[in-house]
Amino acid sequence: MTYDIIKLSSGITLLHVPSTLPIAYIGVAINAGTRDELPDESGMAHFVEHLMFKGTVRRNATQIINRLENVGGQMDAYTTKEDTYVYATVPAEYTNRALELLADVVLNSTFPDNEIEKERVVVLDEIDSYRDTPSELIFDEFEEHLFPDSSLGRNILGSEESLNTFDSVKVKAFVNRLYVPKNLLVFYMGPASLSSVSKAAEKYFVSDSLYNTAKPMANCQLQIVNCQLKNVPFHIENKDMDTAQTHCIIGTSTFPQCHPDRYKLVLLNNILGGPNMSSRLNMAVRERHGYCYSIESSLTGYSDTGVFMIYFGCDGRNYRKTYDLVLRQLDLLREKPLTLRQLDVAKKQLRGQVLIANQNYESRILGISKQVLHNEPLRPQQEILAEIDTYTADDLQSLACSLFTNLSSLTYK
Repeated sequence: MTYDIIKLSSGITLLHVPSTLPIAYIGVAINAGTRDELPDESGMAHFVEHLMFKGTVRRNATQIINRLENVGGQMDAYTTKEDTYVYATVPAEYTNRALELLADVVLNSTFPDNEIEKERVVVLDEIDSYRDTPSELIFDEFEEHLFPDSSLGRNILGSEESLNTFDSVKVKAFVNRLYVPKNLLVFYMGPASLSSVSKAAEKYFVSDSLYNTAKPMANCQLQIVNCQLKNVPFHIENKDMDTAQTHCIIGTSTFPQCHPDRYKLVLLNNILGGPNMSSRLNMAVRERHGYCYSIESSLTGYSDTGVFMIYFGCDGRNYRKTYDLVLRQLDLLREKPLTLRQLDVAKKQLRGQVLIANQNYESRILGISKQVLHNEPLRPQQEILAEIDTYTADDLQSLACSLFTNLSSLTYK
């Protein structure tokens, strides 16, 4: 993979990934998410993401929407626990148009109180919708218990109480503090040259527009929290959810996103309950016994920690049987090493997934930009595939013994 990373005169980082595609993927990654919020700012990172589309010093919301859609492009955004992304996909000939709009939205939003009032209602409705989806709600509550003393455990959407305190002053204070050059990455994947993209980025992402020209809030330094401490296992049953199904998560904290054993963990997760229908959990619980429709294991990586989770939703009468089958599959991975054939099949599956994932260009540039934003090394695809080939059955058994102990669980009944 060919790429260039340079610093603009404003101090913002530019990532350029050349391609022969007739379209361009362009965006801004901001190193500001839920975990960067102060105690009275819960939900602010996500709220700001919404408000950036509601008006700038030179455009109203309708003009922002139409600017790229009128030429067949589209713009989107999302917030995570650690980052905010605003990005566009456009025919390559409209690269400069997209760069200018993204700079305007990220650097020149005005956050008027009347738009804040309207968007507050929208996000509160989003929270209500989220509460009506226990299969999603349980993931965030699990992390809340897993990281009880860290902002990493907070819900991305925030709460009704916190949202009702937001006004233009609070929103601008958050942006002034965090939307600064060292936290901003402009990324591009498309056919335009580095020189032409950097020239346009220099023109639009100018220092006079940056929020850090305003005076930041005083006493806003976040305390660095060590999220790698071994968690005390918890086992919580919430019997007041009034759900049609019983929902359960079993899991623990694990490696950060850039840990040397990250792909070893991905391989183990694939075998247990990853995207393949042949995963052990799917075969044991759904195919052999028909106890539930949905069962999976997943990994979430953060810059300094990670989360391993097994989720299933089933009829309450099958809950205990499903739970016991899950624990049995974990025991088998600890007690019995994979055969050479099982290991070979698992490696082929993961190698294929890596190759296929790299053909999804939008996901690819978003993933690369996240690594650059957090100063993680960009590893060539062939290096990753070669590393996967070196894993042994003993490696995976040792990892299973380390990971599948002192597990926590959260259940909605």
